[in-house]
Amino acid sequence: MSETNNSILINLGKAINQIVVGQPTLIKQTLIALLAGGHIILEGVPGTGKTLLVKVLAQLIQSDFRRIQLTPDVLPSDITGTNIFDLNTRDFTLKKGPVFTEILLADEINRTPPKTQAALLEAMEEMQVTLDGESLPLPDLFWVIATQNPLEFEGTYPLPEAQLDRFLFKLVVDYPEQAAEKQMLLNRQSGFTAKRTDIANLKPVTTVIDILQARQAVKQVQVSEAIVDYLLEIVRKSRQYPDLALGASPRAAGAWLQTSQAAAWLSGRNFVTPDDVKSVASPLLRHRLLLKPEAMLDGLQIDAVVAAVINQVPVPR
Repeated sequence: MSETNNSILINLGKAINQIVVGQPTLIKQTLIALLAGGHIILEGVPGTGKTLLVKVLAQLIQSDFRRIQLTPDVLPSDITGTNIFDLNTRDFTLKKGPVFTEILLADEINRTPPKTQAALLEAMEEMQVTLDGESLPLPDLFWVIATQNPLEFEGTYPLPEAQLDRFLFKLVVDYPEQAAEKQMLLNRQSGFTAKRTDIANLKPVTTVIDILQARQAVKQVQVSEAIVDYLLEIVRKSRQYPDLALGASPRAAGAWLQTSQAAAWLSGRNFVTPDDVKSVASPLLRHRLLLKPEAMLDGLQIDAVVAAVINQVPVPR
């Protein structure tokens, strides 16, 4: 797959859009995160297709897929696995947990205690799991999509800022428009019920190997010094913005550059433009920036603040 041959990913996006109706921006941002190799938080009320999106994507790229329903009683070993003593062989046998997969859906990550969250986040950061002193590598594609419900806070364990920073994007799943919701009903009427058998019958569009090759092509997308300076100036402005208690971190700056390259590659270009930088700003920053208490009381929305910060920096010519 060449650095400008993005047709496979475009076809993948079209195939997902046929099933997950009315969410084109969400799907494009998900593909950008996949190309950049960064993990995602999906936030939305129940029934908006978060789990369906991940299942369909995994089927269409023929990847291994596991899903964990996180609850307060889930232990770290339930995710990573453990060594079990076998009475027959009188030796310990490794039982791998669901983290040993290519695409992992962690449902309602804010419902599980910090110790369990930390076990998952360690695997995300290090691309390996350590069990009884032995380091076990995870698959090359290893990609985590964590969901959370923004409406329920009782009995939850919100991720702290340092752990949120490990996620590349925070994507907000909103209700579809009326026409899209009507199409969903027509799809259901025609027999598609989004059950496991229906998803398993979807024809794959590409492979995991193609995705890994595309990730390498994304790294070859050119970024001019003017674009780097533009991005860094926005990052600096975020740290000085009066309504923000916490600005973008150096990790965020690096991730921003990488996702801008992915956005450019997906658009069929081998160079990054200011529009690429701006297009990924909200999903990249909305979970990393922290509003001051008085700004929250004034009802400021984080996406509006991100736009205001960007508008303070002149676009390079």
